[in-house]
Amino acid sequence: MITYIIRRILYAIPILIGVNLLVFFLFFVVNSPDQMARKILGEKNITQQDVDNWKKQNGYHLPLWFNTEASGISHFTETIFYQKSVKLFVFDFGTSDANNIDITSQVAQRMWPSLAITLPTLLIGLLVNITVSMIVAYYRATYVDFWGTIVAVIVMSVSQLFYIIGGQWVFGKILRLFPISGYDTGTDMLKFVVLPVVIGIIAGIGGGIRFYRTIFLEEVNRDYVRTARAKGVSEAGVLFKHALKNAMIPILTNVVLSIPFLIMGGLVMEAFFAIPGLGSFIIEAIQAQDFAIVRSMVYLVSVLYIIGLLLTDISYTLVDPRIRFE
Repeated sequence: MITYIIRRILYAIPILIGVNLLVFFLFFVVNSPDQMARKILGEKNITQQDVDNWKKQNGYHLPLWFNTEASGISHFTETIFYQKSVKLFVFDFGTSDANNIDITSQVAQRMWPSLAITLPTLLIGLLVNITVSMIVAYYRATYVDFWGTIVAVIVMSVSQLFYIIGGQWVFGKILRLFPISGYDTGTDMLKFVVLPVVIGIIAGIGGGIRFYRTIFLEEVNRDYVRTARAKGVSEAGVLFKHALKNAMIPILTNVVLSIPFLIMGGLVMEAFFAIPGLGSFIIEAIQAQDFAIVRSMVYLVSVLYIIGLLLTDISYTLVDPRIRFE
């Protein structure tokens, strides 16, 4: 087991290096520091002196890969690649281009409001989706299955914006049960996150039911299920005891790959509810054309996705021990 985990971690290292190089290429080779300066300062009435001053202030005046004017190890450390990309490996994101705020501290601060919404949405939504899907699969080829599938298709066909705006109007403006926007800490946080969590669960229940229903229907037609039925196991026992256990691999895949979503938050949800999470942080950076923040968030999402893949491989060995020996 330990050897398997170490091997998977070693596989992730070259992928992480490749992602870092790709991010550097996109942000500094395709889009030069001069272009970044002009987009932030404005295209009109900007002189080359203004561009050079901004580049020097933000550390973009250095050479990309190799500094011929430096000596020793500074040939490589006094470069944009080292200052802006290599430091990403230790999650040193530096400062933003627009207002020089520390990006690392902002990420550490804003991740908690994002988790306050996305973590309950994932866990409660997973429980609801699996439970409803198993009920629909239990009553397969009946009116419950038929209408359950129809409702799921309708729910997943409606835009998330409809649920957000409709929820704010009904529960916030008319019934006045929850605030429409804002965020607070402590116990006061609950009144701000309940409505986004409920809306997130409702918006995702359609796709979740269809996905898990398909998984369970595939499992109930396998040979081991027929054997269990032949031994006298009830249909409910077959579904909830045998099929659920053997369906854990696709379920874990779907859950673990949601890790980037957990940390980064919902862009649209946070924007509409004015929640100071990482989702709104990215939107604000894009609007301000703050390349340092956007670059850091792109790399962070990539790292979280790689971690998700690694945890997926490890979790497979827990539900199916045969994998570790293959």
